[in-house]
Amino acid sequence: MKNQFVKKLSAVSSAAVMAAALLAGCGSSSQTAASTAPAAASTEAAAETASSTAAEASSAASVSGEVTAAGSSALLPLAQAAAESFMKENPDCVVTVNGGGSGEGLKQVADGSVDIGNSDVFAEEKLDADAAAKLVDHEVCTITMAPVVNASLDIDSLTTDQLISIFTGKTTNWKDVGGPDEDIVLVTRPSSSGTRALFKEYALNGEEEASNESLETDDSGTLLQTIEQNEGAIGYVALSYLVNNTDVKAVGIDGVAPTLENTYNGTYKVWGYEHMYTNGEGSDAAQAFINYISGDAFADQLEGMGYGVASKMSDDAKKAHEAQ
Repeated sequence: MKNQFVKKLSAVSSAAVMAAALLAGCGSSSQTAASTAPAAASTEAAAETASSTAAEASSAASVSGEVTAAGSSALLPLAQAAAESFMKENPDCVVTVNGGGSGEGLKQVADGSVDIGNSDVFAEEKLDADAAAKLVDHEVCTITMAPVVNASLDIDSLTTDQLISIFTGKTTNWKDVGGPDEDIVLVTRPSSSGTRALFKEYALNGEEEASNESLETDDSGTLLQTIEQNEGAIGYVALSYLVNNTDVKAVGIDGVAPTLENTYNGTYKVWGYEHMYTNGEGSDAAQAFINYISGDAFADQLEGMGYGVASKMSDDAKKAHEAQ
């Protein structure tokens, strides 16, 4: 098809040159040279541009094969949405995305079970040094983590100290932090969770949270449902799970609401980069999918789902994050 297209343009080019020459017969030879040369050059440039465009379109539509990904529950909604859009544009490529937690995703990409391991944290935090060294990190976006409580609870913000006291099990009743006389019910994450690691570092200042095995889950949907059904419950999820969600309530920290705007400007501190790891550089299809999810064309949809565009993080936000 590309060759036929270029041949047609070449034919148009020849016709344009002949027409210019015939029209120039009414004038001088100098006019003929002046009018014919630009016409030929312009048409040749058009043919060259069309050929290049056709080649790019062919290349863009040539992604085929299969991509498997697993890991972070925080990144799961975005990865699934991106996979759906990517497959529409590349019908010969199948992308399958599962959760399981950051630790599990990193383990699976390291042993070759999946092409991409999705993680809220750096691989070095979940794998031994040798396994982590074989992986290539692709930072695709930022993620904001927010404490969440039952929608009926009269709590809108907690100080960092109050949050630490609650999640370490020292404070056990909401009346002690300005709420009702209601027992606090912790909904916790397993140790393999990247969401837990990120929340521990940036919300709890490194303090280890108390364990509640009866209400422990790394499925963010299950966590939200548990909080919705228990009046005194508190947990934490990625901001992406709170878009258009009125069943639970996000809680600010030190008076600052967990929003994308506050994350970008550096006033809200609990955020991190979302990583897609490959074993080595990964397959061509895996690379194409990662480029798609982190590219400009997908950025608006990414923000609409509650994720942050990494390039929009202010210097203040990055400096504050690095200082913790």
